[in-house]
Amino acid sequence: MDITFIFFLGLFFALVGVIPPGLLNMTAAKISLKEGHVRGIMFSIGVSFVVLIQTYVAAIFARYLSKHPEVIDILRIVALIIFILITVYFLFIAKSKPKQQIEPKIKSKHSRFFQGIFMSAINMFPIPYQAYMTITLASVGWLNFEQTSIISYVAGAAMGTFVMLYVYIFFFDKIKSKSLTSQKNMNYIIGGITGIISIVTLINIIKDF
Repeated sequence: MDITFIFFLGLFFALVGVIPPGLLNMTAAKISLKEGHVRGIMFSIGVSFVVLIQTYVAAIFARYLSKHPEVIDILRIVALIIFILITVYFLFIAKSKPKQQIEPKIKSKHSRFFQGIFMSAINMFPIPYQAYMTITLASVGWLNFEQTSIISYVAGAAMGTFVMLYVYIFFFDKIKSKSLTSQKNMNYIIGGITGIISIVTLINIIKDF
């Protein structure tokens, strides 16, 4: 298995996971706008460091699940239900309400690095997302669970997260005035992505029956 290919798989799927405007990428952009690019990058490095750990945990969990297919079948159904509920919520229930945010007065670069670590650590979405993706990639033969493959995928995921945060930092000025960043459209983007994942998951479940 080509570890370069696996690296870019990790990079690509991490990019996809961070594309929708959310707490981490928007915070990185705001820090960069208010305090400079260096502090925004330090925040992004902190986030990416935690994503590296989370993706490794997800890959190890996926490796365990790959040896217990009966558990995978149950988790697929659970994942399908969760993704459907998330899709329905963001497309039909979530309202566009501006939220009052209190900006912490953190000035040092190291503090922004640790802030990135903290905010990324409380965001647990990458673990189930990457566990699902690694199982799916393994099922089509694009990934195996050897240590070198896992490390390559994990490194790609961390790099992909940093690249997307980097894009938000340096291009936020160009997109901040557009409708893409409105709360309503953020809900539609997230709902659309989870809807696509729901359809793919349902197709995989049906194929296995």
